[in-house]
Amino acid sequence: MPDFPWTPGSATGVGSLPGTDVAEAQRVVFGELPDLPHLVELPARGPGADLIGRSAGFLVDLPVQVYAGRWQVAPRPGKDLRRTADLLERDLDQLTEQGDRYAGPLKLQSAGPWTLAASIDRQIGGGLLRDPGAVRDLTDSLAEGLRRHVDEVRKRLPRAEVLLQIDEPSLPAVLAGRVPTESGLSAYRAIPEPDAASALRVIAEAVGVPVIAHCCASDVPLGVFRAARAAAVALDLSLIKDLDPLGEALEARLGLFAGAAPTTLPARGIDAKAVASRVSTLWKRLAFPAAQLPRQVVITPACGLAGASPDDARAVLTACREAARRLSEV
Repeated sequence: MPDFPWTPGSATGVGSLPGTDVAEAQRVVFGELPDLPHLVELPARGPGADLIGRSAGFLVDLPVQVYAGRWQVAPRPGKDLRRTADLLERDLDQLTEQGDRYAGPLKLQSAGPWTLAASIDRQIGGGLLRDPGAVRDLTDSLAEGLRRHVDEVRKRLPRAEVLLQIDEPSLPAVLAGRVPTESGLSAYRAIPEPDAASALRVIAEAVGVPVIAHCCASDVPLGVFRAARAAAVALDLSLIKDLDPLGEALEARLGLFAGAAPTTLPARGIDAKAVASRVSTLWKRLAFPAAQLPRQVVITPACGLAGASPDDARAVLTACREAARRLSEV
């Protein structure tokens, strides 16, 4: 069996956490997720810290700005892009300081080309998704920017083994032709799966590190992610109804970042044993060997934790770590 690019029995976060204190958030991540920490995202800080703004900040020679509450292509870099770059620099400084002696897998995150194309407008109106040429330019620009981002993190933490999570929450809608146009009266054309996979593969080949494709939807495009040569897929287990495609992907040695811990805590609190049981039950239904589970599966929250309280977010991450430990001891 091939090795996966993480330590067996690992847990990690999806990316986002609550609040605006990056030093505290990064401290929580290193403390609660020692085997697979990640660069934190704090969208509560506003534009430039949100998923689209931060990811658009990686684009090379494709400046963006906020206009009427949406990100759009800009004629030149301006204050919005400067703010985005400043927030990222602060986050990287904290990662560098707190991860100074860290050696092991480390996860970074960015929106993928299809989610960005569905979320960023052209200057002349309409989304970038409208224009295939613009999507190609965006993909190439993002690939180069993420390559530089990965290289920068490697320089700062030379003993870390970088993984890159590509967030594609909009991809199911892009594939199905469900992304609404500016007027809301129609939708952009559906993108064929081979085209979607090709763009994602451009990213994976450019960065040169294992890529985790993340999509919290009931119709996760596993075929697209496999064709894009992702090392793993990250998903919300509670949304998956048809297990056959997931089983086929796992049989093909795709890693699984299993979103098994709830992002909203029940009144009685979160039970790490129940989180572990949810994953082990799935594994048994798929009829895979128990010993394979802690190697192939990483435990995560169901999705980002930006909407949780700080205490609840920490509790969720603690439960993920404890659930992963339980599963590795079976």
